[in-house]
Amino acid sequence: MTSTKRQGRISVPELRARKGGEPIVSLTAYSAPVAELLDPHMDFLLVGDSVAMVIYGMDSTLGVTVDMMIAHGKAVVRATKQSCVIVDLPFGSYQESPEQAFRTSARIMAETGCQAVKLEGGVEMADTVRFLTERGVPVLAHIGLMPQSVNTAGGFRAQGRNADESARIVADACAIEEAGAFGMVIEGTMEDVARAVTEKVTVPTIGIGASPECDGQILVTDDLVGMFSTFKPKFVKRYAELGEELQKAAAAYAADVRARRFPGPEQCFHPKAPQAAE
Repeated sequence: MTSTKRQGRISVPELRARKGGEPIVSLTAYSAPVAELLDPHMDFLLVGDSVAMVIYGMDSTLGVTVDMMIAHGKAVVRATKQSCVIVDLPFGSYQESPEQAFRTSARIMAETGCQAVKLEGGVEMADTVRFLTERGVPVLAHIGLMPQSVNTAGGFRAQGRNADESARIVADACAIEEAGAFGMVIEGTMEDVARAVTEKVTVPTIGIGASPECDGQILVTDDLVGMFSTFKPKFVKRYAELGEELQKAAAAYAADVRARRFPGPEQCFHPKAPQAAE
């Protein structure tokens, strides 16, 4: 949809209206140069708390701060013209109360210029989602595997493997839909469960390790292009191997420097030859 130029950004209502229609395309972005390259091709860009691992080398998303999300959110908004920009609420910045969630969301939206926020949780976060949406904060929810809850969940493992887990995910989806979320990310969830949720709710579902039947898909850009190679999740398809290319370029550069082949005459500044007198 957005690979051709359009006037203005895709809005939250436009994303909401894509339920059951043309699939919604999304990737993560944390910096201006990457966001600018992705912008013409995406429906929305997520400034995800995955920045913790991808950019800062943390072990989980739990160390991300509001200030960090604002800094990266500003960069992405500045660099883009077409994509809807959504920013994650970091761990500890919204779970305490709906009021805390509103203060955090209002600050992030005001300081970044983003169009919506994303938060993790289902039934237990429904009151917060309702509180936010009733006060003008568009919310994209996140259910299934929730990275901010990795410690209580016992690690990163696919959700919906038994009847109890499946029922919980469906209940989460229904609760946040009823609370006013305009859509939901379904992560790391058994395909049949993600498909059932997509069929049941009236708002778009965005899959990541979920189902091709979701109303859209999202991946971490650095996984997509082979820049983050510590591990490769099962649900990632590599469309490029930029990490390997970067290593090759760095090795070639190092060899040229050590052999004094770089810089060459064409990379140096030289005085202009004096002009002959007439």
